[in-house]
Amino acid sequence: MPQFAANLSMMYAELPFLDRFAAAAKDGFKAVEFLFPYAWPAAEIAARLEANGLALALFNMPPGGTDADSIAKAWDAGVRGTASLPGMESEFRRGVGLALDYQKLLPSPRIHLMAGLIPAGGDTAAMRATYVANLRWAAAAAAQQGVDILIEPINTRDIPGFFLNRQDQAHAVVQEVGAPNLKVQMDLYHCQIVEGDVATKIRQYVPTGRVGHIQIAGVPERHEPDTGEVNYPYLFDVLDEVGYTGWIGCEYRPRRGGEPGGTSAGLGWLADVLKPRGNAG
Repeated sequence: MPQFAANLSMMYAELPFLDRFAAAAKDGFKAVEFLFPYAWPAAEIAARLEANGLALALFNMPPGGTDADSIAKAWDAGVRGTASLPGMESEFRRGVGLALDYQKLLPSPRIHLMAGLIPAGGDTAAMRATYVANLRWAAAAAAQQGVDILIEPINTRDIPGFFLNRQDQAHAVVQEVGAPNLKVQMDLYHCQIVEGDVATKIRQYVPTGRVGHIQIAGVPERHEPDTGEVNYPYLFDVLDEVGYTGWIGCEYRPRRGGEPGGTSAGLGWLADVLKPRGNAG
């Protein structure tokens, strides 16, 4: 049976961030995830998790910058990670350090590191070497806190020029780095757009133990998973079939996002998935 985590960076956008925890719990979620927590004190976020009985499945290290203001400015300027960027190693390590400082108060067992964008004329071989070296360093630092580091292939329609796009690329990097706590964040939305054949990819990669987290959204609009071209109930059965027991992050933009109650109004899909399944005959 799948277990779902609400992505509070996209869902419940009609509410201030710190109020989204209670809303997710009220709707029946047992876990949440989000992108960047650095605009709020870690202790305040931890208190919201505890008050609402929520686990934290995942959060991101800074995409760039090393404090709340510079992180927000980097994201708004289109920075999408520094892990693969030669010459940015010092900023990358400071970002990892900040994320691990937050993790000491936020009981997340995993942190996602974004790879970054390929600059015009960029040397992708040099970027890959930088990526591998940075991931090796980050995995070693995170291992001291018992934390998994995740990397995510992202489609280039949503983020043009993103360095990591395919499942096979990500798994090759994980194998080269060779750290047991470095894993792949398998977003089925991105996978469908870039590669398709998602059920086969699940069967190929989840049993390897290298997939640390799953995310979903409807394709192509990135709304609720009961919209668009992907048959998610079937894929949830496939995840059960291969023995995936982790959280499934709901990283989508509700169709009625921004309206009062808009996120909750779109959760019919969740109730349908979680209905007890009777045995025929």
